[in-house]
Amino acid sequence: MSSAFVSSDEIRDQFSSAMSAMYQQEVPQYGTLLSLVESVNQEVLAANPTLNSELQNSDELARINVERHGAIRVGSADELAMLRRMFAVMGMEPVGYYDLSVAGVPVHSTAFRPVSDSALKRNPFRVFTSLLRLELIEKVELRKQASEVLSSRDIFTANAKMLIERFEQQGGLNAADAELFVQEALETFRWHDNATVDLATYERLHNEHRLIADVVCFRGPHINHLTPRTLDIDEVQRRMPSVGIDPKATIEGPPRRNCPILLRQTSFKALEETIAFADAAEGKHTARFGEIEQRGIALTHKGRALYDRLLAEARENAPAAANNEAHQAHLSAVFKAFPDDYATLRREQLAFFHYQAVAGKAAQGEMSAEQVERLIAQGALAVTPMIYEDFLPVSAAGIFQSNLGGSSRDNYASSSSQQQFEQALGANVIDEIELYTQRQQALLEQALAQLAG
Repeated sequence: MSSAFVSSDEIRDQFSSAMSAMYQQEVPQYGTLLSLVESVNQEVLAANPTLNSELQNSDELARINVERHGAIRVGSADELAMLRRMFAVMGMEPVGYYDLSVAGVPVHSTAFRPVSDSALKRNPFRVFTSLLRLELIEKVELRKQASEVLSSRDIFTANAKMLIERFEQQGGLNAADAELFVQEALETFRWHDNATVDLATYERLHNEHRLIADVVCFRGPHINHLTPRTLDIDEVQRRMPSVGIDPKATIEGPPRRNCPILLRQTSFKALEETIAFADAAEGKHTARFGEIEQRGIALTHKGRALYDRLLAEARENAPAAANNEAHQAHLSAVFKAFPDDYATLRREQLAFFHYQAVAGKAAQGEMSAEQVERLIAQGALAVTPMIYEDFLPVSAAGIFQSNLGGSSRDNYASSSSQQQFEQALGANVIDEIELYTQRQQALLEQALAQLAG
């Protein structure tokens, strides 16, 4: 890439900031949420100097307050494929495949995000991107109508498409083009309060599934939430009502732990917004909300299998009360079977870690797990948790459903279709666990080489 080009990391950083500013204007409660999360994060760090030091040493501290993810839902293969090209300009690749239809939401998804350590440290902005599965609309006429409505729109500006092509041809964008790209790309994610269909069509799609109406009936897909990262999601959930925000009933994901795993999420309820329809009728639509997340350590295949088994057990025997206190107590009891200290998580190969050479000498050549453990015990090798950068399909579906009015189907009669999704995307998605495995191995080899040198 020419030195005259702005790096993809820089473009992603600019876009993330612009998106946050736009969403604060569109959804003022999101700004309130950002302030609350920042206050809680500062209090956690002040009360826990060890955590503060660990985050600083692992370069995690700098990214906490800039870290957020967004979510967008598109209606066609062409829209998804162009989004992939748009996100590539920002150094974001499709990681993971998520089938939400099994949880009653007629979409499948991926997460566009940076993948290298350096890019994640620069700005870990990610966008959870869902494609509507039109084939899951049972009524043939309604499915056909939805398809026709989608085929008549273009969610990208002419300038955005021109700049994407320029990036692909040149291998980069200069500063002026990068600035224009950010503004043009933002238009895809902007809210429009006028629907492209009449009220009767909207209601038919809405009655099939609220999310279908949200995807099909507008000029653009609009960002439906942005999510800051907190260090204590339980405290944010507790304080949300005190700043005028109504949280969803329960926090999604694993319970509170000494060693957080994967991802915990909560949100405030979706706004009810006035919409003008194509036949001049006026109505209400709910889609956009605010979400908060707390990220923990990434789990290996073995760790995920244990997590999935315990989560299934917890869901089977869940208490009838939908309050967060009872939900968390029940989860905590079930998850006692999941080790809650980093040494055990590492030794049992349940989670991924960063390795860094600190001091001392190590023998050259391949080392056994026991030798690596000795280096850690001697203080020659520092180990820190590898943060989970991805998503959980059950949690994503839970967030979506809580913001779609609570009425949803238990599931759709369909099977997961990663191949169909990748065909629409125009590329294969990256296996996220393979990505963590490669990162951990590369960091361990690098650290051992430094010690051997």
